[in-house]
Amino acid sequence: MNQQPVTDFEAQFATFIQAEMTTDTAHDFNHVLRVVKTARQLCAAEQAQAEVVMPAAWLHDCFTYPKDHPQRRLSSQQAADKACRFLQEIGYPQVWHDAIHHAIVAHSFSAGIPAETLEAQIVQDADRLDSLGAVGIVRTLQVGTGLQRALYQPDDPFCESRAPDDSQFTLDHFYTKLLRLADTMNTAAARAEARRRTDYMEGFLQQLHSEIST
Repeated sequence: MNQQPVTDFEAQFATFIQAEMTTDTAHDFNHVLRVVKTARQLCAAEQAQAEVVMPAAWLHDCFTYPKDHPQRRLSSQQAADKACRFLQEIGYPQVWHDAIHHAIVAHSFSAGIPAETLEAQIVQDADRLDSLGAVGIVRTLQVGTGLQRALYQPDDPFCESRAPDDSQFTLDHFYTKLLRLADTMNTAAARAEARRRTDYMEGFLQQLHSEIST
């Protein structure tokens, strides 16, 4: 079966996502570029199907509800539907559409949908890795600022004797989600990178502790 290589479509993917995605400070085109880069690396390392991984990585955020929207967990379903309509319009091979749809639906942490294929696991891993490390710290602070949340709870900033509540305090997001992400990675390469990035974040929290503790 002779088909155009996926690389022939990537300029169209980039143009579409720039025009169509609903951006916020943490989900902009640079986020997409980082996810694409990581997904490409993981795809090669795991010998996965690039015809599925790359469109899903490019288009995974072509629709997103705001972070505090009550239907936030449905964003990936909407994005998958929108992405496949676009792929149909540009003549991307139909044989890959279902797998791409699943990879986009399953990438979302809030959706809680298991990634059932290697390609979906790679897209999920690539997106979650962008929540970790130095970039993850910056994105967390951007989101918290955008939602006008306090940086930390003054009496117990690091959730040592209280349950974390990231709907009120930005720093709590490390404890509700970010420090647990490494354990959710699917592929060996992503697990190793997630551990390195998590170690970096833990170092940041230790430094912050030394600066704000009385």
